[in-house]
This record gives sequence, structure tokens and C-alpha cells, in this order.
Amino acid sequence: MAANGMKVALHRQVSGGSMKHNSELRRQASLESPRTGRVTSRFLFGRQSSMDPNRRRGRSQSPVGSGTAAEDLSVPENLDATMQLLFFACQGDALGVEGLLRSGVDVNSINLDGRTALHIAACEGHRDVVRILLSWKANIDARDRWGSTAVADAKFYGHSKVYDLLKIHGAKIPRTKRTPMMVSVPGEIPEYELNPGEVQFRRGCDVTPGMYHIAKWNGTKVSVKILDRDGCSDQEAVNSFRHELTVLEKVRHPNVVQFVGAVTQSIPMMIVSELHEEKDLSVCIQKKGKLNAHKVLRYGLDIARGMTYLHQCKPDPIIHCDLKPKHIFLDSGGQLKIAGFGVTRVSKIGPDKVRLINHGALVDSFSYHTAPELYRNDAFDSSVDAYSFGFILYEMVEGSVRTPEDSGHTIRFEGMRPSLKGKLKGYPPDFKALVEECWHPQAMARPTFSEIIIRLDKIYNNCDRQGSWKESLKLWK
Repeated sequence: MAANGMKVALHRQVSGGSMKHNSELRRQASLESPRTGRVTSRFLFGRQSSMDPNRRRGRSQSPVGSGTAAEDLSVPENLDATMQLLFFACQGDALGVEGLLRSGVDVNSINLDGRTALHIAACEGHRDVVRILLSWKANIDARDRWGSTAVADAKFYGHSKVYDLLKIHGAKIPRTKRTPMMVSVPGEIPEYELNPGEVQFRRGCDVTPGMYHIAKWNGTKVSVKILDRDGCSDQEAVNSFRHELTVLEKVRHPNVVQFVGAVTQSIPMMIVSELHEEKDLSVCIQKKGKLNAHKVLRYGLDIARGMTYLHQCKPDPIIHCDLKPKHIFLDSGGQLKIAGFGVTRVSKIGPDKVRLINHGALVDSFSYHTAPELYRNDAFDSSVDAYSFGFILYEMVEGSVRTPEDSGHTIRFEGMRPSLKGKLKGYPPDFKALVEECWHPQAMARPTFSEIIIRLDKIYNNCDRQGSWKESLKLWK
């Protein structure tokens, strides 16, 4: 930690022009521990990425030859290999760069902003360094966190010889476009912003905009939603992306899928969240059929706890509106996590009432889990999620719900419900009453999720005292 602190202090001193002598720099370095971890700061020497918001404000640029730039300083011995490589590239020290590469340093090592030595050398116009990096198979089209490449940086800073060299080796100028969420002030870049270069999709994967896909972020498997160039031109798609990001960013609960970060300063924009490859609840039900009472109650409590948290968010509750088994994931520890709750956008029309903003875009995705007031595009409240929960409980008990197409209308608008007769053998009457209250046609008759948790706990306790399910009901407390 001390070494990292020294690096940050060093960067501030160099960019501020306060370090004029190599001996002073070496003395500062000698006071710190020689052990360093991975670099966690930006590389602030010399010219910055041509797309960096800091550059657009005229900051973080130490003119070459000013006495404060990297070329006028010696590299502190306790900087890690990546920072030394970037430092030598910034100096134009071809021998230093080649020496590090021969010692085993990865030519494509990056800093926090995804900048490689090739980016740095291109910004400074060091053609000899660029030539050496290319001979070591540097990734010529590597993009930094803002989407810039070495050839784009060389062109921006007017280094025609470096630009021509890169073009001869096949570099292409990336087509760039200002994103709908691009900030102009560096301090406004959100903390959740990820380096797009660190998000890697499976080779050959067909990435569909608007859908979640499996990718890797820094070696960890994640779920990524993409908004591509066309999507960034669609205001409705941008609004939905922005809303989902705003919702995901603020939720933290064991029974809710966790937000990892996002890419909003380059195209394509992305939302990254934790991935659960085990399965969703619908797959679990399809494979195993009806679940035992132990799992029904445990899973029911997991869902209810997550929904209680969402409904109690401030200043306004988060109403899912599309709660169904496909949006509930099972993690490796057997715990359920709710997903898909950031897609629906609503407008507040009263103290406890809202209305869908994007009803037309969502209606095709509605199912028998969807409350009738949502189908009718009426004003509604958080009870629509309790309605969906009733059908989820039934599915877990039944093992599957095969609803004929012609009965969908009667379920939604005529109040018809699947028969519970013979389905709940061994379950106490309180459980049957809870299911029926949850999917009641009238919103006022449905319980809140806080009430559902209390009632499910009571059902368990009563059955335990009676000796029923004693072996199977070992709920997590």
C-alpha cells in the first residue's frame, strides 16, 4: 500500500512540475518498500489518450522536454514492470523498452486506463520505440478505456511518421462516436466505469444487442448487456439502458443479482453484472419437476426477501413488473437471486401508484405471471409482483405449468386460476390461502412481501411443531 501511495504521489509531483532532479526522485523511492503490487493508478506522464476527458480539459499533459516530463527522469526501481515499460516508451528509450521485453515483460501490458506501451509511444511520436514494439507483436489495434488506438493517438498529435508506420503494419483508425452518456468533465466519470478492453467475449460468440451474454471481466465470468452503435442512436433504447443502469447501481442484497460495473464512455456501451451459470428457476423446475416442500419454502423465502428489499428502496420502491422463474437464478450455494428488475420504466402518478412508460415495448414479453392491471395498462402498485409470486409458488409445487394458449385470456381478465385441488397434499391450509391471496385479481387483497415472509416462516414453524416435513424442512435461518 505504501508503494502504491508513493506512485500516486510521484505522478502528482511529475505532472505538477515539482520534481526537477533525478536524485530527488531516487531519494523519494528509496524511502518506500521495494515490494510493489499491481499498478492501480493512471500513467500521467506525457501526452494522454486522444479521447481522454482529462486531455480535453488540458490536464495531465507534461510537455516533452519541459524538465517535468518522463524523458527528464530516471525510472524509480520500485515501479513494477508495466509502469517501467510505459515510462521507457514515453521517454523514447528504445534500449530500455527492448531490455524489459527481453526480460519477459508482456508487450501488451496495460495500466488502469487500458493504455499499452504502443499507445504511449504513439502519443509521443517515438517511431523507434513503436518499431520495436511492433516487432514484439504488440497488439496494433488495442483500445484504451475510451476506445482510442495507437494510430488514432498518433494522428491526433500530428506524428505523421508514426502514423504511416502503423498504417503500413495494418492499423485502422477506429470509427468513434460520442456516446449518449459521455461526460465532458473528468470528475464526472462514474466510479462504476469499466475498461472495455477488460471485457472479453467468447470467440465466435454472436453478440445480440439488448440481450445479456456471457463474457469474462479480468478473468471472472460475468453477464454483459450490450448497447451497440445503432442502439446508441435509438433514444428509447438509450433511456431503457440508462434506467436499468441507475436501478442496478444502487441495489445490494444477497437475493438480488449484483451489479459489477458499466461501460458508458465508449461504444458499445455495456452493463456488467454477476453471472450464475448454474441455472434459472424455470430450468430447475423443468428438469426436476415438482420441488419438495423444503425447497418450495426455502426458495419462496429467498424470493420474498429479495422483493421486500426492492420494494423498500428509497426514495421510490423498485417494482419488478416481470417477476417469473426465468428471471430468478440459482447460485452455486443453492440460493436464489432475482434479476431482470431494471428493464421496466414507470412514471409516478400518485403517492403509491405508477404507470408503465414503455408498455408497448413490454407487452409482448408478458406472460400468465403478469398481473391483469399491467396488461390493461392501468395504474398499479407493488402488488403486481405479489401476483407473479403466487404463480411462481404454484409452479414449484406443480412441477410445471402448462397453460393452454386459449386459457391465457381467462387467467388475465376473467379471474380463472389453476386448480389447487390435490396439488397441495401435505401442505397446511395456510399455504393454500397464501397462494390464492397472492394471485388475487384485486390488488388490495394481495399481501406485501413483508407479510409473505412472516407467513412463510409461520408455516414452517407450525409444520415443525406438528412433526410434518421434519426431515426435509431445514430452512436456513
